[in-house]
Amino acid sequence: MTKITRRAFLKKSFCFSLYTLLTSGIGYYYARHIEPSLLVVTRHSIRSPLIPKSFHGMKIVQFSDLHLGYYYSLPRLAKVVNRINQEKADIVFFTGDLIDDQRSCPFTSRIAPILQRIHAPFGKYCIYGNHDHGGYGTELYKVIMNESGFILLQNSEQRIRLVDGSEIAILGIDDMMLGNPKLEQTLRLARQELYTIVLVHEPDAASVIAQYPVNLQLSGHSHGGQVQLPIIGPVITPPLAKKYIEGFYTVSNLTVYVNRGLGMTRVPFRFFAQPEITVFTLQHGE
Repeated sequence: MTKITRRAFLKKSFCFSLYTLLTSGIGYYYARHIEPSLLVVTRHSIRSPLIPKSFHGMKIVQFSDLHLGYYYSLPRLAKVVNRINQEKADIVFFTGDLIDDQRSCPFTSRIAPILQRIHAPFGKYCIYGNHDHGGYGTELYKVIMNESGFILLQNSEQRIRLVDGSEIAILGIDDMMLGNPKLEQTLRLARQELYTIVLVHEPDAASVIAQYPVNLQLSGHSHGGQVQLPIIGPVITPPLAKKYIEGFYTVSNLTVYVNRGLGMTRVPFRFFAQPEITVFTLQHGE
């Protein structure tokens, strides 16, 4: 007879309680219809002596994991775009998973005109997520994001340079699960003297990224667990989002931020994992 640990017993008990809650009238309605439609804007300052003085006060907006399709509509995307533009961002990052399933999404041709409306004078940048490669969607995602005015970073670097010659570096890694990530090759582009941001969909890549002179890692993929329970915490975590699930982490000299994303996958619920857009303000200083 298999012996069950106390923690495993508690987890099973809470999961059963969650199932009961979500299948009850009030709990189901909240997790299915209320929390998924919420939108939280989280704001953070990022300070470093490597951030040039001319970048001081610049705003970066990160959004992630839309999973457009049955659970996330175009009108909801339009509201997200309007909310992003209200922040008057200088730079915008999308960290992957645009469409949940390209094979069944009926409105792929109408996505780009909405994303085109995002305004960012110093550039819009994106990377692949696992759903962007899934269902043979690699080329479709590339076309949509290019038409939307985003620069797709696939194991590549982009410098953001101001008129005074000061600059920061953005590195983008291909998806770790379904792409062709050239992690070490791309990270070798990082320079000790240059403030460097890495965009990578799966947050658990941090253990490797921290070995290079990278200052900030921005990821998504986890959905903040999508469903969270007291004591137990997140119960729906995908591969490569088991260790870093939401918010800030420090890994050696690397700062990691995991965005909870906006959409849903697998199950049409969000519970104590509200959708978010993240606003970072860059600051020069110790």
